Parts: sequence; C-alpha cells; structure tokens
Amino acid sequence: MTNATTPTIAVLGAGHVGPAIARLALEAGHSVAIAASGNPGDLALVTELLIPGAEPLWTVDAIGKADIVVLAMPLHRFLRMDPNALSEKLVIDAMNYWPPTDGRLPPPFGDEGIGTSEVVAGRLQDATVVKTLNHVGYHELETYARPSGSVDRRALGVAGDDLDAVKTVGAFVDRIGYDAVPVGPLSAGRVLQPGGPVFGAVLRREDFERAVHNHSGEQKAFGLAEQHYGRSA
Repeated sequence: MTNATTPTIAVLGAGHVGPAIARLALEAGHSVAIAASGNPGDLALVTELLIPGAEPLWTVDAIGKADIVVLAMPLHRFLRMDPNALSEKLVIDAMNYWPPTDGRLPPPFGDEGIGTSEVVAGRLQDATVVKTLNHVGYHELETYARPSGSVDRRALGVAGDDLDAVKTVGAFVDRIGYDAVPVGPLSAGRVLQPGGPVFGAVLRREDFERAVHNHSGEQKAFGLAEQHYGRSA
C-alpha cells in the first residue's frame, strides 16, 4: 500500500531526466532508489556525486521496495523490460517518443490517434499508469520548482484513468514543487507529449489550463477532468 505521506520512489533511468526527478524527490523528503539497465555498482559514483542520498539498486530491487515507480528511460529500453516486473505497481510514465533516440518503434508508437502512455499502459496491464513529468525539460524541472503557495509556481499536467492514482501522483507533483493539473484520462495525456499544446512550456496554472482549453479537440477531455478530479489531484 502506498504511503500517503512520503511514498518511496524508484526512478528507472539514470540519463538526464531520471536524476533530476530523483533530486527533486529527495529534496521533498522521499526515500529514492535509482536503477539503470546495468549493474548498480556502476551507478555508485554517479549517484554519490549527482544524486546524493539516492540508493543505486538493481532494477528488480528498486521496483520491489517502491510505492511509486518513475519510468524515465528511453522508450526503446522500456520495450526490453519484463512488464511483469511492474505488476501491481503505481507507475509514472515520464517518457517521450523521440525517433532520433529511440529509432522507429513499431506501431502504435507514432500513431497520432493514441498516446504513448496508452501504449505503455497496454503493455503494463497489471500496473496502474499515470502520465506526468514528461512535458517539461529536465533542466527546467529543477529550475522552476517552487514551494506551495509561491506566486510564480508552475504547473505539471497529470493524466490517468484511476482517480486514486491521479490523486497520489498529484500529491507527489505538489511536493516536488509544482501545481498538479489533472487533464483527464490517460488518452487525454496526448496534450502533454511532443506536439501537444503544453509540451516544452513551463506555465503557471492559469496559463496551462488556458492552453489546454484552447487546444482543438481537448476541451471536452479537460472539462471531464475538472468534473471528476476537481481542481487538485
């Protein structure tokens, strides 16, 4: 069961995005494990220098002790993971599809009619997937983090099909320095990915909401999010 106060976080991916998320989580008081595709011993020095306080572990061990697992790896590496390793876990999908990095992945990746997190969730059928942390660059994630109530606080969109999971992840987003804005079910998370109206933008809540409202075809999804989730996840 997820600790409602400070859930333990496992970050899978030690490139650029993963360490940034891990540092924010540590600063917010979370226990954090980090794992990559190889031996955790190879991560020890990097962790000590760049993510002090995080624990480098084998992927299976990091997942096993975590309340929330953050996927912060290239999508092509995710496709090599055993989906059963994430069974019954609450998973944050912070990944994006980048053909220059990932190569051309098989359909339905690249299909404009389905979001990448929907594909991820389809592969992780025994996990609960929530999309967030993907639409702001890793540099900006740390630069713009602010305590709750700050006048210049920015927003992060949160998409998911499970209300409790969206609330739990929204609380995590709030703790690491952002207003969590629910945008609707996982399918509505397409507004957060490359080509979406808020991708690459670090916006205050009202500007974030306006951008999503003004995005063609997404007004209904956002309205449903407000109706079902309320203004804070």
